[in-house]
Amino acid sequence: MEVFLKSISALNDETRVLILRFIDVNGECCVCDLQASLEMIQSRLSRHLKILKDAGFLRVERKGTWAYYSIRAPLDRFRSEALEEIRYLSVELPPLKKSSETGGCKI
Repeated sequence: MEVFLKSISALNDETRVLILRFIDVNGECCVCDLQASLEMIQSRLSRHLKILKDAGFLRVERKGTWAYYSIRAPLDRFRSEALEEIRYLSVELPPLKKSSETGGCKI
């Protein structure tokens, strides 16, 4: 029950829904790319990412000093259907800014 409630709570925030949709569309993203693309301060972004990870939506892979987030696979039925519903939302996504490839990553 606790995991289910965490999942519901994670989706009860517009910013987290935006982050999920952004990663779903763009694939695996470095934190610095998410920060640049979504124009968020690192501490706020990290908190949202942790909530989504703890709720079972995201996985994180560390590569050196960078953390890369992607949609967890496989997702259970509830999370999979929630992500499918998010795909139908009219969410305006900013373009992906790849700070990690240009050397602009400061994290």
